[in-house]
Amino acid sequence: MIAQYLEIKAANADCLLFYRMGDFYELFFKDAEVASRTLGVALTKRGKHQGEDIPICGVPVHAADDYLQRLIAGGHRVAVCEQIEDPAEARKRGAKAVVRRDVVRLVTPGTLTEETLLDARAHNFLTALFRGPAKDGGEPGVALASLDISTGELIASSVEATDLAGELARLKPGEVLIGDDLAGEAPLRRLVEQAGAALTPCPRAHFDSQRGERALKSRLGVAALDAFGEFTKPELAALGGLLTYVEITQVGRAPLLRPPRKESARALLIIDAATRANLELVRSNQGARAGSLLAAIDRTVTAAGARELASRLGSPLTDVAQVNERLDAVAYLAEEPRLRQQLREALKEAPDLARALARLALGRGGPRDLGAVRDAIRAGHALAAHLARAGAGLGLPAELARIVARLEAAPARVEQSLSGTLAERLPVNQRDGGFVRDGASADLDEQRDLRDRSRQVIAGLQATYADATGIKSLKVRHNNVLGYFVEVTATNAGALGKPPHNETFIHRQTLANVMRFSTQELAELEARITSAADRALALELEIFAELSRDVLAAQAALSEASAALAELDHYAGLAELAVEQRYVRPVIDGSLVFLVEEGRHPMVERRGDGAAFVGNDCRLGDNDGGGTRILVVTGPNMAGKSTFLRQNALIAVLAQSGSFVPAKAAHLGMVDRLFSRVGAADDLARGRSTFMVEMVETAAILNQATPRSFVVLDEIGRGTATFDGLSIAWATLEYLHEVNRSRVLFATHYHELTALTDKLGAAANATVEVKEWRDEIVFLYRVIQGAADRSYGIHVAKLAGLPAPVLTRAGEVLKALEKADGRPKPADLADDMPLFRATKGLSEPERGQASALEQAVSALNPDTMTPKEALEALYRLKALSSRGPH
Repeated sequence: MIAQYLEIKAANADCLLFYRMGDFYELFFKDAEVASRTLGVALTKRGKHQGEDIPICGVPVHAADDYLQRLIAGGHRVAVCEQIEDPAEARKRGAKAVVRRDVVRLVTPGTLTEETLLDARAHNFLTALFRGPAKDGGEPGVALASLDISTGELIASSVEATDLAGELARLKPGEVLIGDDLAGEAPLRRLVEQAGAALTPCPRAHFDSQRGERALKSRLGVAALDAFGEFTKPELAALGGLLTYVEITQVGRAPLLRPPRKESARALLIIDAATRANLELVRSNQGARAGSLLAAIDRTVTAAGARELASRLGSPLTDVAQVNERLDAVAYLAEEPRLRQQLREALKEAPDLARALARLALGRGGPRDLGAVRDAIRAGHALAAHLARAGAGLGLPAELARIVARLEAAPARVEQSLSGTLAERLPVNQRDGGFVRDGASADLDEQRDLRDRSRQVIAGLQATYADATGIKSLKVRHNNVLGYFVEVTATNAGALGKPPHNETFIHRQTLANVMRFSTQELAELEARITSAADRALALELEIFAELSRDVLAAQAALSEASAALAELDHYAGLAELAVEQRYVRPVIDGSLVFLVEEGRHPMVERRGDGAAFVGNDCRLGDNDGGGTRILVVTGPNMAGKSTFLRQNALIAVLAQSGSFVPAKAAHLGMVDRLFSRVGAADDLARGRSTFMVEMVETAAILNQATPRSFVVLDEIGRGTATFDGLSIAWATLEYLHEVNRSRVLFATHYHELTALTDKLGAAANATVEVKEWRDEIVFLYRVIQGAADRSYGIHVAKLAGLPAPVLTRAGEVLKALEKADGRPKPADLADDMPLFRATKGLSEPERGQASALEQAVSALNPDTMTPKEALEALYRLKALSSRGPH
């Protein structure tokens, strides 16, 4: 057995080998040591190999998915080795023959299909990268081929090298494949690591355009790929590497493959990785779905609908007509509350058809997957009927009409076949049996009847034996070792060992209080029962295989129906969101306008503490390409500048993904690239400070932004010396105005920049309004025209809880800086404001003299005061205290 294990392990040296032994998957040698550490299971020793103990650990087959998930999360690949021969057949080859085993699949982060290993509401892409030739002396582009093996969705795209990080952030693959010729490139490895994906080098020969073209044609059953788009040679090479890897990991099984979707970079709003992270589109800054834009707007009721929403939110369109078609569908459902409610209720009955089909295609499906196909077709037909009735008069928007057509095309005969064959309650696994309804198969009914009647005969035999022997406590029982046997107490056992019963009852086993016997009748009956049960299960498995073939023969229509179900749920969810949260339909066109009236931040509004969110206007550009293109926003910390900036960027994303937006009204000229540099963190692993990261991101904006781009910049230059930072911010603002000519929101605490609006014709100032009251500030969160004259930083520090001496000291330093016009002499600061004076709690002019509060307390004589005088004194002290230590 160990020889067999070592042979299989040698062929899968880069994987942990799950070696099937009965009801366990066992791991040996180094694999056992690695797995025991990762899984926290016991490591034992069994037998010897070359004189050394063999380390071993194992996991039960029924719980293997849980352990697989933990191993994959730990960065391991797993080869699953199953018994491919019945042990009885092995015994025929000799007493010491080993059951044949072989690897049936390789489990990697990008090839998961089990429900327990996947996030039902997110795609799990396997992405292959291929670097194409350089164009016009520039950097070579990168082709990507991505497959979600759990749904069959296949995407091909090409991006510039500078946009690769953003594309990986958009796809969020679980695993990335590259040629082994690129495996040594540290920058590429870092990009993949930052995307949160596992990196798998593959032989460079797999990335061949001719191989990719042949494989794709073969899988799609076509002679040409023209109907699916024009694929470049680098894209076909990436497809070749992807499909070859899938074939290897699935050990020859062909996964479900939907027609490939060619995505053009020009067709999508380009959002770089930093912007996606800053805006928290699908993940919050904590890395969780909660707190993200996706979580805030998700009103879908199915897992497939949630995946569709996430995909569209991460890939907004730039085609005006397509966006407006999506908005038409949302508007129609928003205006039809009864229809929308009917659709959402019906959608709740629709299982995840795409993933059920994928498991059936790979031979990993169970009866419940067939049940999911049946129920999904039923739900699809019901939904199509609802929509058809609603559109009988004036018709449906184009998107909804296409959905109806695809749902109606789901084959009713498949649903009828499944409904007529499958039982209502279905087991998880095929081998559990019992998933075919009575009456569906005459042969199966006959075998079940024989199996069940035989069990009744057992009960009759027990009564017969009890009467014949006079032992009323006699029982006929069963276990896996003895089969069926007669069990009597030790007291009554003697009667069975004497004539005439000793010829009928054959002693088999003696226990402490009972004895067990067998009979010829029981042995023959057991053979009939076992044969009937085995035959019944075999018939059920044949029926399962036949039903699976019927389903997979219709997989093209069923895949289209699954996509239609996801899209309909996504549209109905967006319509529900629009009504629930008072979102409005944006006007989308080809102008350079960016006009939002009373816009709101979708996540901040949702997290509100009950107070109404203050909406703000944003007006940039006009229909003629003129007007204000840059808004310089000043104001205190915590007043809402960053919220204002982010909310307008999020409104652009929502609008171009086809959603209504949180505003009173919105008119957006199509945006081609979105940049958001809001907040920054250091990158110590790459030797980059916070300021360096900020400058790298700003450089990317200045080098790539176009007049149709939308740029959000928050506090550029804050990570260095004041004048250096101001200079960089100043030059950046001028460059955006004169060269990029983009639509820009530019928040800053450098109030000197507000003077630029007098020089730059397309720039204007805005500030976030605050009110001062009793030495406090009140945030009004309203963005108005004009510029702030100060930032109220010390007031915000007070709200944060800084100690009073620190605040006092800060106030003094601020006054000195303002008096010296920002450039006091270091000696003056050292002489007049000692560095550690704050630790004493008082500033220099007060040293040696009592404060007003201390003087008032000293003047009090409690022994001579009446209660009224004491109360009045307390009020005076309270008033003095509120004025501070002076």
